[in-house]
Amino acid sequence: MIDPNAYSRRVFVRQGLLLASFATTLPHFLGESAMGMLGSDSLAPGSRPGVNEDRILVVVQLSGGNDGLNTVIPYGDAEYHGARPGIGLGEPGKARNGGAALELDKARGVGLHPNLTGLMELHDAGRLCVVAGVGYPNPNRSHFASMDIWQSGRPEGKGTGWLGRYVDAACNGNPAADMAVAIGRTAPLAMLGTKSSPIAFENADLFRWLGSDKDGRMDREYKELVRAGSLPGVQPGSQESFLMRTALDAQVTSDRIRAAVAKQALVQYPGSQLAKQLRTVAAMIRDGLRTRVYYVSMGGFDTHSNQPGSHGNLMRQLGDALLAFQNDLKAQGNDGRVMTMCFSEFGRRMRQNASNGTDHGTAGPMFLIGPGVVPGLQGTYPSLTDLDGGDLKYTTDFRGVYQQVLRGWMGADTKAVLGGEWEAPGLVRA
Repeated sequence: MIDPNAYSRRVFVRQGLLLASFATTLPHFLGESAMGMLGSDSLAPGSRPGVNEDRILVVVQLSGGNDGLNTVIPYGDAEYHGARPGIGLGEPGKARNGGAALELDKARGVGLHPNLTGLMELHDAGRLCVVAGVGYPNPNRSHFASMDIWQSGRPEGKGTGWLGRYVDAACNGNPAADMAVAIGRTAPLAMLGTKSSPIAFENADLFRWLGSDKDGRMDREYKELVRAGSLPGVQPGSQESFLMRTALDAQVTSDRIRAAVAKQALVQYPGSQLAKQLRTVAAMIRDGLRTRVYYVSMGGFDTHSNQPGSHGNLMRQLGDALLAFQNDLKAQGNDGRVMTMCFSEFGRRMRQNASNGTDHGTAGPMFLIGPGVVPGLQGTYPSLTDLDGGDLKYTTDFRGVYQQVLRGWMGADTKAVLGGEWEAPGLVRA
């Protein structure tokens, strides 16, 4: 006899939905699940004292190593202009190499990339926190190794993910409460826990039960069992009952997500892939799904050559998508519940290379967005003269940022998630 508790709903949703779609006994083992779930909200969270279950974290991963120096620009430092004669951008009002920085912090001589007008609008509204110089000790310049370090929250880059451990700890393994969603083909390491793993889909239309495609009779029987709400001969607590419950839970979640995404957004979104992902997230939030964590990603940041044009385009896509997302949340009345965090696995080297691009570096900026952030440029901008082999030295450990987001925003026990304490500037409002 297999212990039903040995299985996670997440594993079933991630790996079993397609299998269930083709199982010849599917109509048989869905009926009991319907009876058990019709009287409850399968997406409602469990209750745990001290945890604010109404708050949401949205993580935006910038893959490839974003050039932080041309994203959050130290235009007031002559070293910046000397190191980047072909790609360095000018101070506000004085274009250089095709662009002039947007004023972020005049006293420190720091601005945003000229195409980040969307983020500048959020900054002016007091909803953008820019964290300077984020990194970690003994930096790794491999995309894969460094991303694993960021996603695991551990220097060795192994084991479970930091968000997965958060879900395990905050939701206490409750399969109805630990729902996390990643928009993409595969679930990122960051979201994989010991007790839970996320739903992951690239397109909501593909996240569906395929029984009706396989066999119309199966679909009719399934719908009839859902309406009837009972199935004789199945013992509560049995393996069969567990499979019924998790299968129908997957189906209900699938139907609800696809219905939510099909609705017209409250604002106009740009046409980039990131914007489409964030539109999907906004639709699920608007629908009232009790998801605590969403994860989206944007690639193309490995700018070894001809950087100005490609990086400028990425900056525009990023800023415009984040502004549309925030405006959508505001139109819904949900902006106060959501914090968005942007990160990349590393920054780029200070000096441009011979191909008018930049090579793998170390520290870079992070963005936190929403009404709950401490706005403006926070932390210490790295020195452009005191370098580590030509790279910036980090001034804020990324785990300190995680700690503030988890503790200050999500109400989590960060020691259980991160295994230690890290200092960071004030980033989250009390």
